[in-house]
Amino acid sequence: MNITQTIETVFKRFLPSPFTIAVLLTLLTIALGFIFSPGGADGKSFLQVLSFWENGIWNNALLVFAYQMMLILVLGHVLVLSKPMNQLILKLTQYANTTTKAIVLVSVSTMLVAFFNWGLGLIFGAILARKVGEQAAENQTPINYPLIGACGYVGLMVWHGGISGSAPIKVAETGHLNSLMSQIASEEVLAKLPNSINFNETVFSWWNLILIGVLLVLIPWVLVKVSKSTSMKVPSLEVYKFHTKENQKLEGAELLEISKIMAWVFGLIILGALLYQYWDAFMTLQITPNMLNFFMLGLAILMHGNFHNFLAALEEAIKDTSGILIQFPLYFGIMGIMKETGMVVMVSDFFVSIANATTLPIFTFFSAGLVNIFVPSGGGQWAIQGPIVIESALKLGVPLPKAIMALAYGDQITNMLQPFWALPLLGITKLKAKEILPYTLIMMVVGIAVFVLGLLIF
Repeated sequence: MNITQTIETVFKRFLPSPFTIAVLLTLLTIALGFIFSPGGADGKSFLQVLSFWENGIWNNALLVFAYQMMLILVLGHVLVLSKPMNQLILKLTQYANTTTKAIVLVSVSTMLVAFFNWGLGLIFGAILARKVGEQAAENQTPINYPLIGACGYVGLMVWHGGISGSAPIKVAETGHLNSLMSQIASEEVLAKLPNSINFNETVFSWWNLILIGVLLVLIPWVLVKVSKSTSMKVPSLEVYKFHTKENQKLEGAELLEISKIMAWVFGLIILGALLYQYWDAFMTLQITPNMLNFFMLGLAILMHGNFHNFLAALEEAIKDTSGILIQFPLYFGIMGIMKETGMVVMVSDFFVSIANATTLPIFTFFSAGLVNIFVPSGGGQWAIQGPIVIESALKLGVPLPKAIMALAYGDQITNMLQPFWALPLLGITKLKAKEILPYTLIMMVVGIAVFVLGLLIF
């Protein structure tokens, strides 16, 4: 415990905020771009590097991607704040009257929900952990509440290998790989790229599902063992409620906001359009961000029952997107410099020089984990590191689905060390980062063992 507290102190003292990290990485990339750019007859000046950066920031395709990822988080959060989801959470907590039962319930259900949607899993796990704590406080039952809170965060350790994972969901889009690599790859490399990589080769591949299944069993088993040697106490918590708009007297056209008929008609129209537009894609497991967000939008409106409740939940949920909104463009600017100066190819050649078909996925896994500490965004990381992984995999003959999932595994595993995405959970549970960190570090070690062995075996 003392070691983990020391790590927390070091990170708190020396690790800047995520936005500051993005700025520092931007400045470093600008400097490296100027130093290592190959030059030409006139050379590449500092102002040209700045031009590459600016063009990357406003890359239209990447900005669309950023908005898609923001909607995944927001709509997932909105779904959790609906009455049906709240009732489900309350029913689940009835079975969590001991620390052992709570560990199994919270960790397993959070991982399953996060596999479907990372934003939904993040808030679901946080509220479920909070409700377990509230129940223990009401019944005066001693539990290890920080450990339960850590279980509510474990979904962020499996999300990138799930349906809403940035890398697998983007490569499932027709033409995405070609668009991603078009500015840095040769014609020979582009010719090897598939038009898309469906979910049956990544997220729903038998080997990925096996690894998820192993974690569903191993994580709660390890944490139950750990809990036996920890102290228990009754938490002090009030009932959590998100801030809704105050009810006010509505009249005339304003009554449409509380009309159940309007909400149900509009929600069903969205789901009907979804089935018509994406039925073939769904049957072939070509799940895209637009498809997932369209589904969650319609479902969220139906589950809230009227526009008034939906908008109140939206107002609460959208607070968590501020960091993503401003950081994504900075990472896109970094990618613009790396593309235009040839730095991506240089990094790719380095990996090819020290790796082979067996070790490249392992190098990719650990490098993605390291990058995630400084770039806590799966979408931003895919934009930066994805081209390197694709280029290296093609040169060494590594199957693209395996290389892509190696990056996804590495990106998600160090979420257990990087507290950025834990901020919504900490706010809901009223826990501190140093309270959950000892347990998330244990989960990270277990996850590293599972993913590395999986990449070597499969």
